[in-house]
Amino acid sequence: MSASSGRLVAGIDSSTQSCKVVVREAGTGRLVRSGQAPHPDGTEVDPEAWWEALQQALEAAGGLDDVAAVAVGGQQHGLVALDEDGQVLRPALLWNDTRSAQAAADLVRELGDGDVAAGRRAWVEAIGSVPVASLTVTKLRWLAQHEPQHAERLAAVALPHDWLTWRLMGTGALEDLATDRSEASGTGYFDPAGNTYRRDLLDLALGRRADLVLPRVLGPATAAGRVDGTGALLGPGAGDNAAAALGVGMGPGDVTISLGTSGVVSAVARDAVRDPSGLVTGFADATGHFLPMATTLNASRVLDATARLLGVDHAGLSELALAAAPGAGGLVHVPYLDGERTPNLPDATGSLRGMTRASMTRENLARAAVEGMLCHLAEGMAAVEAQGVKVRRVSLIGGAARSAAVQEVAPAVLGRPVELPEPGEYVADGAARQAAWVLAGTDGPPAWERAGTRVLTAEPTPEVLARYREAAAVVVQELMG
Repeated sequence: MSASSGRLVAGIDSSTQSCKVVVREAGTGRLVRSGQAPHPDGTEVDPEAWWEALQQALEAAGGLDDVAAVAVGGQQHGLVALDEDGQVLRPALLWNDTRSAQAAADLVRELGDGDVAAGRRAWVEAIGSVPVASLTVTKLRWLAQHEPQHAERLAAVALPHDWLTWRLMGTGALEDLATDRSEASGTGYFDPAGNTYRRDLLDLALGRRADLVLPRVLGPATAAGRVDGTGALLGPGAGDNAAAALGVGMGPGDVTISLGTSGVVSAVARDAVRDPSGLVTGFADATGHFLPMATTLNASRVLDATARLLGVDHAGLSELALAAAPGAGGLVHVPYLDGERTPNLPDATGSLRGMTRASMTRENLARAAVEGMLCHLAEGMAAVEAQGVKVRRVSLIGGAARSAAVQEVAPAVLGRPVELPEPGEYVADGAARQAAWVLAGTDGPPAWERAGTRVLTAEPTPEVLARYREAAAVVVQELMG
């Protein structure tokens, strides 16, 4: 038994919607206590609101006085702009703020000397991804163009989890900012294959030589520092998707489909992925491997909006959806409700196709929403597989995965068995597991067991996915003119 096995570790999930804290035994992963607090809504948020929510969540979780190590998982890409004194210059621009869509297009074109296709190839070679509005580099370009007074005072750039880790240290020194490969790989100016910042791309974004302080990129089990006041070790933390992968226990060949505010198809791979189409981003994971991902802007909120339209709660939406036959009577929902990232259509809107007097029933509307959301993610998984990623196992997590209709439709749309882990706070759990890894100082994270996984099976419905693909292609063609 290791010296750390009986000690406690804490994992923090600072997501778009809330802050969650879990305290677990380092050796076994047994949950000891937890707490949470809400975040304000919006696509830009004062980071101080995250800090206040963290204090509330920590208090609800019993504090950190008896905790030996802590790590933070957080929403990726958000721009936290700091001046030379470490003060926040403006509210953070979050991943789902699409105002930098034009900046993304400009950066692609500029790196290709005016040729978009060449620009895509150049960006993929540089960082493994093609910039879209969510990536931090595009938000920096937007800042330089629209708020030059802030860009001129910019001294350091952090992402949400980097900033919270830094605040927990309490030093106030910009050089103490720290991160990990998974988070850095989502900035748009870090090469996860070469493990180095691409400052030339940062300069391109800001239109000038930018001698900014960037967070130190630490190894997966390297301590970033200690918590001010308690002395607990601080792990490097991780982006939310990488932390969730660590929490679920993903390894090479495993794919997780996460149905939260956004929909994410992530796969652990041993080799870097480079997709010039931009559908798959070549991020890093939290263990030293890679985490190719296809990310949509629209997942659980598709169900939220449909339930609101039909005047039911989520249980009522499931009941209606399951009362309809597969295919929803020919009704197809292309769910680009908040614009879309995959495909990159930030100004898109959703569409209902196949509307007839027969198909326009409450049951079919509910079923079409569930099928549309899952078909959209099935396309994301197909894009990941097209990059040579071999899929060994598929898991379904996130708030919307608790829906009975989602659980029944998912294996049918995906055409394969789907594992459903016991509901949990996977990002916070992954952060806690990283903290235990830092505390133990071992070659790999502790082997925490997760009980209660179910395997979902259903008769495949390839015709549903085929109709969705036809409808989505029409929508994309219309949007592209």
